[in-house]
Amino acid sequence: MSQIFSFAGENDFYRRGGSVYSNPNEVNLLLSLGSLVDSYYPPCKRSRVVAPSSSSLFSAFEEEKKTVSIDVLPDECLFEIFRRLPGPQERSSCASVSKHWLSLVTSIRQNELDVNVVSNKSDDDCEGCLSRSLDGKKATDVRLAAIAVGTAGRGGLGKLSIRGSGVSKVSDVGLRSIGRSCFSLGSLSLSNLSTVTDNGLLEIAEGCSQLEKLDLSRCNAITDKGLVAIAEKCPNLSELTLEACSSIGDEGIQAVARSCSKLKSVSIKNCPLVRDQGIAALLSNTTYSLKKLKLQMLNVTDVSLAVVGHYGLSVTELVLAGLSHVTEKGFWVMGNGIGLQKLNSLTITACQGVTDMGIESVGKGCPNMKKALISKSPLLSDKGLVSFAKGSLSLESVQLEECHRVTQFGFFGSLLNCGAKLKAFSMVNCLGIRDLTTGLPASSHCSGLRSLSVRNCPGFGDANLAAVGKLCPQLEDIELCGLKGVTESGFLHLLQSSLVKVNFSGCSSLTDRVVSAISVRNGWTLEALNMDGCTKISDASLVSIAANCQILSDLDLSKCSVSDSGIQALASSGKLKLQILSMAGCSMVTDKSLPAIVKLGSTLLGLNLQQCRSISCSTVDFLVERLYKCDILA
Repeated sequence: MSQIFSFAGENDFYRRGGSVYSNPNEVNLLLSLGSLVDSYYPPCKRSRVVAPSSSSLFSAFEEEKKTVSIDVLPDECLFEIFRRLPGPQERSSCASVSKHWLSLVTSIRQNELDVNVVSNKSDDDCEGCLSRSLDGKKATDVRLAAIAVGTAGRGGLGKLSIRGSGVSKVSDVGLRSIGRSCFSLGSLSLSNLSTVTDNGLLEIAEGCSQLEKLDLSRCNAITDKGLVAIAEKCPNLSELTLEACSSIGDEGIQAVARSCSKLKSVSIKNCPLVRDQGIAALLSNTTYSLKKLKLQMLNVTDVSLAVVGHYGLSVTELVLAGLSHVTEKGFWVMGNGIGLQKLNSLTITACQGVTDMGIESVGKGCPNMKKALISKSPLLSDKGLVSFAKGSLSLESVQLEECHRVTQFGFFGSLLNCGAKLKAFSMVNCLGIRDLTTGLPASSHCSGLRSLSVRNCPGFGDANLAAVGKLCPQLEDIELCGLKGVTESGFLHLLQSSLVKVNFSGCSSLTDRVVSAISVRNGWTLEALNMDGCTKISDASLVSIAANCQILSDLDLSKCSVSDSGIQALASSGKLKLQILSMAGCSMVTDKSLPAIVKLGSTLLGLNLQQCRSISCSTVDFLVERLYKCDILA
């Protein structure tokens, strides 16, 4: 027992693995503690603990944090996680974490999603109802990826327009994101994207089988291969527009013609590899579906026009522009093909083959044509124009631009021979027009004409206006612009009509007497009056307008010689309720007109005060604040 109390230190009190008694017989001296009592074993001394330094503590924390981050997972694992998410909104949330995750989410094809967990869409969901447009610097692959993911859970992307500028930041990667996420895409427009190739269009073809409209403009890296893929994978394609695509030719057009039976509209412009073979395949395969056809600046010949005239049975709108290799024979054959019976609108611009014989044939071959525009045709003369009018008895609108061999005889001859259905006639920059020296037959008339526009035809004078006034008594809309040779007496010949819209811009001979006469006679019908650049118009005209015009809503006084008194006269009228007022360049209108302009502003929706040097900036600022419903240009 004595040894128990005679220890030298803590380590001598208890020795693990040995007895506390030196003599084994001494163990019987203690009473038995029984089987229910646990034995006591004193604990060993704890090891000394040394606190770690702060640097090692944070490094350990960072190491632990790094080891538990999801970023350590390889892309294959993240891909499997993302494709098993319940729906597009969850994938959109994940794509917002980083560009890396955005790239992974947009790389998932629709057929790779776990179909067991994809959320079911209700019948009321609108697929493809969203529209997005990217222009200039905003057009990047990252933005396209964000659009692809963001629109997936909000109805789906239906229309996408991408227009690059300078160095394009959109590549095949961006189109891959769209192709793999936007299966409901119905319309795609790509413009000025030099870095987009066939691979990008292949992604669109694979993932966007519902595509109906495709517009490719200045995408020189896209070839026939890309267009063939679209044709084979997108059978619902109904509208195709190609412009300045130097690598697309007949092979791509032929593929579209073979595979896209629903094609309704085709526009091809400045694509040098598209020739007669492609146009022939297009028309022959879409005879009963193609309604709109535009061929502009192409290396096609008379063969293409012959095919159009024979196979264009459903074509209602035809545009032919800049076809330098097409001759008179092409237009003659097209008109005699008897295939354009349904043609409603025809536009011919800068085609050297437009001659009198060719245009006469076209007129006879298109009996149901209602609208015709012929521009930049130097070989067209009066004879051809009149013959065209006689053959197209259904014409309702005729427009001539830069046809310099057409004279006043062709103009009046076409008016007399177009028939009763003609409603509108327009001539622009036709330098061959001169003033009549002989009168028209007394029985001649053109009672159906409602709109006449003569712009920048310097030879058009008073005698022509007098003849028009007698020939067309039902005119409602008159546009006489830049006619320096028309005097006061010429304008007065038009007063017998019930005018609704009048445009005399650039007619420097227009006087207050003419405007007063028009306002008195047509005060209850006149809705719009444009006198831009008519420097002889003064306050007297505004006084007459204020007193007589009951329903005038659009008035243009730009560069007229009106002052504050005229503006105050307009404001004092209790009848006038102008919505559009232009006073651009009226230097005699000053800040004194502020109260009158404010009064007029109660009904104004648009006000032009540009180059009004006598109106101060403070007045303009006050008007902007006061007339908050009115758009003000200053």
